Amino acid sequence: MSGNSFGKIFTLTTFGESHGAAIGGVIDGVPANFQLDLDKIQLELDRRKPGQSNIVTQRKESDTVQFLSGIFEGKTTGSPIGFIIPNENQHSKDYEHLKEAYRPSHADFTYQQKFGHRDYRGGGRSSARETACRVVAGAIAKQFLHSLNIRFSTYVDQVGAVRFECDKFYELNQIEANSVRCPDSKINSEMEELILATRKKGDTIGGAIRCVIEGVPAGLGEPVFDKLHAELGKAMLSINAVKGFEIGSGFDSISMFGSEHNDPFETDGSTKTNHSGGIQGGISNGMPISFRVAFKPVATLMQDQTSIDQNGNEIELQGKGRHDACVVPRAVPIVESMAAMVILDFYLRNKSVHL
Repeated sequence: MSGNSFGKIFTLTTFGESHGAAIGGVIDGVPANFQLDLDKIQLELDRRKPGQSNIVTQRKESDTVQFLSGIFEGKTTGSPIGFIIPNENQHSKDYEHLKEAYRPSHADFTYQQKFGHRDYRGGGRSSARETACRVVAGAIAKQFLHSLNIRFSTYVDQVGAVRFECDKFYELNQIEANSVRCPDSKINSEMEELILATRKKGDTIGGAIRCVIEGVPAGLGEPVFDKLHAELGKAMLSINAVKGFEIGSGFDSISMFGSEHNDPFETDGSTKTNHSGGIQGGISNGMPISFRVAFKPVATLMQDQTSIDQNGNEIELQGKGRHDACVVPRAVPIVESMAAMVILDFYLRNKSVHL
């Protein structure tokens, strides 16, 4: 099955299903002799894992990563980094009712149509559990980028109609201090109330995540098809439940005149405004990269829904299992990880262009 690998120089290939023995991956292209902090990698996984608060799914997984290769005495060797994350808390019986049924707006139907055979337990390969592998690769990429003074600030800026209107850089402790991972504690409380009320109804709600990256040097990105923002968009849209991506002024630019949207230069090459979101002509310009990612409501509801089975018969589908009422709090480290993978990949690509 194709489509399981990401990147050109810094690459990640993932494997495994939600209710299989383990998920895992192979990371290649990591520069050798780099000192890794393995505890920080596990910390990133802890930010994504289920069961961490009362507003997320209560599936209990330690998400403990086990490295199999590519690291010796705490340093990268330059060879592929293989790893697994064992699955520990599957309730496969919760999914027996989906063996021959399709959840509306889920991947059940499309996987069956494409492959003719699917693992219905927890969604199998289509489960967001696969994203834990991305967090491992992203955590490694972030450590390398941090050594280059490239930093990330990723947080929830919207849940349903509750929005935090800001695109500033916030420190990790400001984000992690709040349950929904919105830096503003008051708005975070409103978001939390909405998520809890939605879950009580057996329903789900969407949201958005803002990512701001500082310290990215000018010159990253490739013409014509490998534009930096195009690869960031692809990375974000590969995440489960993502429905939209906008960079800089995004869709707001539709109503602006060019005279107000253009970013005037300062004498040092920086710009007075940043409507471009740090990327012009598909190449980074040295300003902070800023983008938003929109997530739809989770397709699996704790409500009965009308659907069909694999024979085309109309059925009443029962809501069962353990699922998030809103994915964005747990998706923050996933967005950040995918962004880090893209930036590191382009940084390494740039090394082949000029010294």
